[in-house]
Amino acid sequence: MTALLDLEGVTLALGGREVLHDISFRVQRGETKVILGASGSGKSTILKLVLGLIRPDRGSIRIDGRDITQLKERELQRCCREQMAMVFQNAALFDSLTVRENVGYRLWERGRMLDDEIEKIVLENLQFVGLDDVIEKMPAELSGGMRKRVAIARALTSGSQVILYDEPTAGLDPINTCLITRLIKKLKSTSFTQIVVTHDLETADSVADSILMIQRGHIIFEGTAQELTQSPDPEVRFFIDPSSRFAHNQGAVTLPRPASEP
Repeated sequence: MTALLDLEGVTLALGGREVLHDISFRVQRGETKVILGASGSGKSTILKLVLGLIRPDRGSIRIDGRDITQLKERELQRCCREQMAMVFQNAALFDSLTVRENVGYRLWERGRMLDDEIEKIVLENLQFVGLDDVIEKMPAELSGGMRKRVAIARALTSGSQVILYDEPTAGLDPINTCLITRLIKKLKSTSFTQIVVTHDLETADSVADSILMIQRGHIIFEGTAQELTQSPDPEVRFFIDPSSRFAHNQGAVTLPRPASEP
């Protein structure tokens, strides 16, 4: 079966520095794939490549079997950006628009539906994320977690069946983190395909069908959350438990004796 998304041998350098090296993986239709890694590992750059915002130096990126690295801008718009919705790390809502206008923006921009139809879809998706009561508020009136949930409602309203998340729980308190991960898990039971970029192990473990781990632009692990915890790779072990490297390098540590008083 053809994968919905297929990266093969993708390599990219920015500013004279290689940020991704020989990246290959697949995402099947209906799968929730987590791309896990520390800040600066290159994981968010993968989302930009998938959206066609930047092009790799080498390798192919296929969506439904079509290599998008060879497409012109107009074709990229139809193939990638109209078929996918992005939930940005900072939510990226329009400050001058209400929640209603933010969520329905893409549909109103297309101009293919009646206002009443758009209003119904907007309300349904705000109800899905538990925020139909803030429909007339401005983004500045919302908490960080609420803005992220509005961004998810906007992604759903677009009609896209592929949702990309860039650090969806970053900077959130435990309650809002739980709410966001619960929404992603609810969407797993539908026909949505999801790619979740995160540095948070708990989020990854909670939502992933499979996990890809990136370190300094290289893939160092791919498998399930359970397989990740059992990986013998020292870089994986260090990410899971940073104290493991200290213990490995230091062995038994003898604390210095206090200086004798004069």
